[in-house]
Amino acid sequence: MAQISALILAKNEERNIEACIKTLQFADDILVIDDFSTDRTKEIAERLGARVIQRGMNGDWGGQQTFAIQQAKCEWVLFVDADERISEPLAREICSVVAKGDKKAYWIQRENKFYHHHATHGVLRPDYVNRLFPAERSYVEGYVHPKIVTPYPNEKLHGIMYHYTYDTWSQQLNKLNNYTTLAAAKYKKNHKKCSFFLDIVLRPFWAFFKVYILNLGFLDGKMGWILSTNHYFYTMNKYIKLYFLYHDEDGRL
Repeated sequence: MAQISALILAKNEERNIEACIKTLQFADDILVIDDFSTDRTKEIAERLGARVIQRGMNGDWGGQQTFAIQQAKCEWVLFVDADERISEPLAREICSVVAKGDKKAYWIQRENKFYHHHATHGVLRPDYVNRLFPAERSYVEGYVHPKIVTPYPNEKLHGIMYHYTYDTWSQQLNKLNNYTTLAAAKYKKNHKKCSFFLDIVLRPFWAFFKVYILNLGFLDGKMGWILSTNHYFYTMNKYIKLYFLYHDEDGRL
């Protein structure tokens, strides 16, 4: 019977890593790629029976995920973030499809949660992520929002994975700041053009309209407005950073 390696990329996740690993007990191999955490992430993971390999990410999510795939002991790999939890129905479904032996890339529906704040639309609407697939000939490319590349046909699973996005507003805003920096660097590397009027003035309005109106963020009341506004500033700031990467003499953010 085919086996499953559960792969977790982590850095300073002592608040999340235990709960995450406990939902992965159906896996035959649990591997944590630790970006040299300074808290108890490594200690907790090893205590729970996970293998831990320490490796610096240096902002390269795709490279780190590809490295994780290469270290997997099993035929199948399942990517799970430390702030995600596999539901029991999903765990049973994963074991079932792997046991059938059909080599496919399976997409998992993720319910996004922001601590005690209630929001189910807009930026926190449920989404599908590609997380379960055979390790052979699979890799990941890209720095921010990396893309999993596999030669296998795609299929969606029915079970739910829960994603606990942020614990605090500071955490959310710090993450948005980090992501906009990485996104700007990626865009410049790919020689993406940046128009002050189109990308810094107009594009953020479209980003807000999309999540607040088209993705029904307004149904989440005050939270929908706040999260949609933060998405406006996320979009604007990544293009501001890109703009000044091109226009500052030293090209720094």
